[in-house]
Amino acid sequence: MLLIVRSMLLAVSLLLAFIFGGLVCLLRPRHRDNVHMFAKIFSSVAPLLGIKVIVRRHQDVQNGPYIFLANHQNNFDLFTHTKAVPSGTVSLGKKSLAWMPLFGQIYWLSGNILIDRKNRHSAFDTMAKTVEKIKQKSLSVWIFPEGTRSRGRGLLPFKAGAFHTAIAAGVPVVPVLASCQGHIHLNRWDNGVVIIEMMAPVPTAGLDKADVKALSAQIYDSMAAKLVEINQEASALMGKTPVADDV
Repeated sequence: MLLIVRSMLLAVSLLLAFIFGGLVCLLRPRHRDNVHMFAKIFSSVAPLLGIKVIVRRHQDVQNGPYIFLANHQNNFDLFTHTKAVPSGTVSLGKKSLAWMPLFGQIYWLSGNILIDRKNRHSAFDTMAKTVEKIKQKSLSVWIFPEGTRSRGRGLLPFKAGAFHTAIAAGVPVVPVLASCQGHIHLNRWDNGVVIIEMMAPVPTAGLDKADVKALSAQIYDSMAAKLVEINQEASALMGKTPVADDV
């Protein structure tokens, strides 16, 4: 019964969000804060799903622009990671999203960037245009460097595109991690805690293409270690009401 009720409420909430957000996007298409607006709406749905989201932001993360690198687990990212998305941020998504009815059109109209990873030339062209947007509009870009959902397989290998972009734009990289979401089920009343950890910015000034591999390895190792840490913390908090750092 809970599964049915939640699914219906979720469907209604998303429909209303798309209608309201779609109208706003029509009035200000591809505005720099459209994605932030949607992020606030989607993250507000987390309590409906029985999820308590804790966001922790490193003190050195101020106004961007940044390249945010986040782990990608499953569809629940839409309701957890979004609580940490700052203003002036757009996301990078695969081009096929554009063909999803309603969602795809609003995703593009919101100002997000679509990339065709299967076409190397097109992908490079998209990343070059992304660098220009970062420089000209002071936009931050939210990227899932794994390129696909991990679905409980831990942190998957990173693709190099995000690091090339950060170095070309000369902006810091900010790793962002969500603790394990494999325990979330719509038919469970209390789905516990998800911790979102926004780590310290990693500067890219002075780096070039030759440094991409080392930078990627450095950030991967730090994110993998932090993921273990916050998974343990989230597990310990299950069934408890977190207070500190709750936003």
